[in-house]
Amino acid sequence: MAARLTRKGRDHMENIYGYLMKYTNLVTGWQYRFFVLNNDAGLLEYFVNEQSRHLKPRGTLQLAGAVISPSDEDSHTFTVNAASGEQYKLRATDAKERQHWVSRLQICTQHHTEAIGKNNPPLKSRSFSLASQGSANSPGVQRRPSQNAVSFFNVGHHRLPTGKRVPIMQPDHLVDVREMMSQAEGQQRDLIRSIECLPVSGHLTSLDQDLLMLKATSMATMNCLNDCFHILQLQHASQQKGSLPAGTTISWLEPKISLANHFKNGAAQNFPAEINKPASVREEQVIAEPCQLTREPEEINPDEELEDICDDKEDDLGAVEEQRSVILHLLSQLKLGMDLTRVVLPTFILEKRSLLEMYADFMSHPDLFIAITNGTTPEERMIRFVEYYLTSFHEGRKGAIAKKPYNPIIGETFHCSWRMPKSDVATEAGSNLPAQSPSEQVTLSKDVEGQAELDYYTVKFVAEQVSHHPPVSGFYAECVERKMCVNAHVWTKSKFLGMSIGVTMVGEGILSLLEHGEEYTFSLPCAYARSILTVPWVELGGKVNINCAKTGYSASINFHTKPFYGGKLHRVTGEVKQNMTNTVVCRVQGEWNSVLEFTYSNGETKYVDLTKLSVTRKRVRPLEKQGPFESRRLWQHVTESLRDGDIDKATEHKRALEERQRNEERLRAETETPWCTKYFLKEGDGWVYHKPLWKTVSGAQTQQMDTN
Repeated sequence: MAARLTRKGRDHMENIYGYLMKYTNLVTGWQYRFFVLNNDAGLLEYFVNEQSRHLKPRGTLQLAGAVISPSDEDSHTFTVNAASGEQYKLRATDAKERQHWVSRLQICTQHHTEAIGKNNPPLKSRSFSLASQGSANSPGVQRRPSQNAVSFFNVGHHRLPTGKRVPIMQPDHLVDVREMMSQAEGQQRDLIRSIECLPVSGHLTSLDQDLLMLKATSMATMNCLNDCFHILQLQHASQQKGSLPAGTTISWLEPKISLANHFKNGAAQNFPAEINKPASVREEQVIAEPCQLTREPEEINPDEELEDICDDKEDDLGAVEEQRSVILHLLSQLKLGMDLTRVVLPTFILEKRSLLEMYADFMSHPDLFIAITNGTTPEERMIRFVEYYLTSFHEGRKGAIAKKPYNPIIGETFHCSWRMPKSDVATEAGSNLPAQSPSEQVTLSKDVEGQAELDYYTVKFVAEQVSHHPPVSGFYAECVERKMCVNAHVWTKSKFLGMSIGVTMVGEGILSLLEHGEEYTFSLPCAYARSILTVPWVELGGKVNINCAKTGYSASINFHTKPFYGGKLHRVTGEVKQNMTNTVVCRVQGEWNSVLEFTYSNGETKYVDLTKLSVTRKRVRPLEKQGPFESRRLWQHVTESLRDGDIDKATEHKRALEERQRNEERLRAETETPWCTKYFLKEGDGWVYHKPLWKTVSGAQTQQMDTN
């Protein structure tokens, strides 16, 4: 049943009510309940059914201080986490209905949270961004035609229903803090007014970069202080076990500009109408629904791939400097801990490549990758894997400046390969091992036939964006000649951390050395974009583990973030041990983008200078031979515009792609059509390549045994 609105007058927010499924417990499971959002009282109430609405509610949640979170498990579920600790897990009939409820609940929650700290007389309210509260196109935030922005968000001094007043006494120190914050807010307003009154031209203007930075950081500071103060008030209010005091004034404010509307030097960008858009943008919007295209896996012929000549190093600060005001405007609206997955970020901070291609660039040392299986002992193979793992991150970053790769569109794919001369693959301790062992003479498939005489190994790579919410990528690489492959899936979760952005890489990878029957499971570190107001740079942090269950060897690696005072950048330490004996067989220390030092149990030491390691260029098919959903062809107009320095045009192309993805997702939700992946299959909590090498090898060996 769709949620319904009740309009109680022009100066009131609209209450909504309707049926939702509520999760009770493991025994009872999900049950239909009739929910009512009471905007005036800031309450979410539910009843057994609509007919019992006149009775006492079965349950009530105070929305002041609550957190409303859409679930990542599907497009219908969301949770309401009250400040008291109570939680409702709810499920709407479809994605559109969920968005409706979430939007209304978040708006109501925001204002009643602010109201708690605004006991008569209220502090001057600060505006808030609806960008983090839901889509402006959702039914819950559409304006009535008779209302303009001011009349809709400025409801005036509507007082809560009168009743028995429950005083919330504030300690003296909170009263003192409130006085000081009121003074600080007044001074901050005067500062902003003084800056905005400056002329737009001359020696000192209102568009001066330093003044814009001062304006944004002062606003962000006051927002953070207000948030902290509200938390203290909520904590004190919950201790008093009181409700909202009668007579509390709720000021409905005009919203800030949506994050999707970027600013340049303080002026809004006016994008041309549809008819004036470049033809390429209009074409992007009319590409057919991906599931209507062929979803059959495509076999890429490595002979069609050419050595990549693109070298888009991200060392140019020009665009970042020119668009500093946009960054400042963006930061003034973000909150600590905010999930950035659904936040539309300005185009100029983007790298000229997709995230899927970035994963491929972690394979830029295929000689070290192939050399893993050449290790003659389990200990040596584990150490070689650790060496390869630690050298992969340096080339994965393009340049010294931290920029963000394109968010892959669901169904997007990326293909490439590397050719590695056999003479360049180290055997060292395993030098007595032939370049190609006898067991490899078995013909595994048609792909291998006729390649025995080749003097190079081929490593093939494929990646696919298998999910949009949550954003999950799957990637797979294999070297058929050496009978080794790696399969991984990664869910990127980004958070705003103040002056930096943190990205958690949730997922797991498995390296399979089929010649030895070994599997190595591994995870990925977190990544941080630091100093986003000045010169942004990348830092890795966190602990990762590598394990091989068959051999009993494991590795523990720590990526150390730089402490506030002192310390080195990009420091990494780790050790490889034999679990059965708990013996450390190798220790490693150094910097993941500079020099690594490996110390072995026999006392020997090896140094690896990453800056001097040779990089093997990947091989990619020309654009004209790529499919419409292959990364480089899909994003080609955005990339070309960024290379030309035309940020406005790049933004148009990017917006067209994102809008098409939203329309397709909405259509699938309405028609209940599941997404069809192309190369990866869901297995448990992970994603596995549809044709992994271990299946091919197993089938070939079985066929050979039957022939014998």
